[in-house]
Amino acid sequence: MGRENITIKDIARELGISPSTVSRALKDHPDISQATRDAVNELAERWNYRPNPIALSLKSGSSKTIGVIIPDVVHYFFSTVISGIEDVVYQRDYNMILCQSNEMWEHEIKNIRTLLSSRVDGILASVAKTTTDYRHYRSILDKDIPLVFFDRAVEELKTDSVVMDDETGAYKAVNHLLRTGKKRIVHLSGPPQLAIARHRLEGYLRAMKEYRITPSGEDILRCDDIESAERLIPGILKRTNRPDAFFAVNDLTAAQTMMIIKQHGLRIPEDIAIVGFTNSQIATLTDPGLTSVDQKGFEMGQEAARLLLDRIEKPRSPLQNKVITSELVIRGSTSAK
Repeated sequence: MGRENITIKDIARELGISPSTVSRALKDHPDISQATRDAVNELAERWNYRPNPIALSLKSGSSKTIGVIIPDVVHYFFSTVISGIEDVVYQRDYNMILCQSNEMWEHEIKNIRTLLSSRVDGILASVAKTTTDYRHYRSILDKDIPLVFFDRAVEELKTDSVVMDDETGAYKAVNHLLRTGKKRIVHLSGPPQLAIARHRLEGYLRAMKEYRITPSGEDILRCDDIESAERLIPGILKRTNRPDAFFAVNDLTAAQTMMIIKQHGLRIPEDIAIVGFTNSQIATLTDPGLTSVDQKGFEMGQEAARLLLDRIEKPRSPLQNKVITSELVIRGSTSAK
């Protein structure tokens, strides 16, 4: 007969012993005879007994489980971050519950409720594009549950974080375009409520300022996905003073922009150069290959997981805000002068 939700009490009843004896037998306690230990373990195996993690967490005060909230599970960067998190979490004998917000504030709130009801020991999170109200994150801290942000952090909240040097990475990208002779550089930017978008814009502006170039309002556009690129790029290419380069906030937007540029009969990088941000797999698949800022997702995931587990195990240690150094990977979408 198939059995589900077997408990220690069920095993005890079947063998005619006390639940405490079953519990100690499962832990191989020396006070329990070998015959009883063998009988308990044999029945537990046959009935596929598994300890209830919530019950264990209530007893021990720790579930040995963390929650992870990401904006988009199919995004190359976030998938590499997940791999980095798993690498550390499993080494340190923790489990992980993964939630996806789909870039929606409402889903983020539901994710947090689910994780809190699962009694996770801590939460790793990267904020959704549409999130401007951070009370749901503040509620985590109010419950004294460790919270670590990665990539998209909430600067208003005092908590641990692991981020990219987005401003410097963007500066490297735009400086490279300027050094190759490009002057009219359009920045395809992200949502201003995200710190990463603001910092990448700051890097763009710093590089342009060093070359004494002041971008006009039409040179900085909110354009961070395929749909917005399809809507905006054709019009930009029809300008009298057409740009000779684009710096995109992410690789997906950059790749779509490259496709539109080629459809208009323009050459890359001779007529228009382009740089992305992420260094995802798509950067090696475009023709020509896409110059991009490497975000080092696996390393970010590892660092974020270490920070969270250290915070769980040493709750009184000082807050840490770690910054990962970016690297510009030059490919054929720019001239490598």
